[in-house]
Amino acid sequence: MTKNTILLFRLSLIIALILITYLTTTATDYSIAHKISDKLSHTLAFIGLSLLADFSFPVSKFGWQKICPLFFYGIMIECIQYFLPYRSFSLLDMLADALGIATYVIILPLLIYVPELKKRWQVLLIRAE
Repeated sequence: MTKNTILLFRLSLIIALILITYLTTTATDYSIAHKISDKLSHTLAFIGLSLLADFSFPVSKFGWQKICPLFFYGIMIECIQYFLPYRSFSLLDMLADALGIATYVIILPLLIYVPELKKRWQVLLIRAE
């Protein structure tokens, strides 16, 4: 992966985190989110965040150093929502977040075969040599 590609993934991760934080802490109802199940939205968001986090820091494998910050981000969102009168704290939302991260771990071996994404793992192979 080139430095520009890594920077693009990092910028995308930052934008995604800002957008998700905004969407989960405002009182506004978003029709798109209501058309999909709330738990499915959480799961899909954390699959996406997992991919962005993994590709933003390609010199390390997707392990605890990436999983823990993602999961704690989900916990932080729920804690913030606890104090908002128009939102609520939900353990099921945190479970859906964890399911999204776990789903990424499960599909990760398949992503190696996607031609556009293959370069991500070449970084690890070059580093191992």
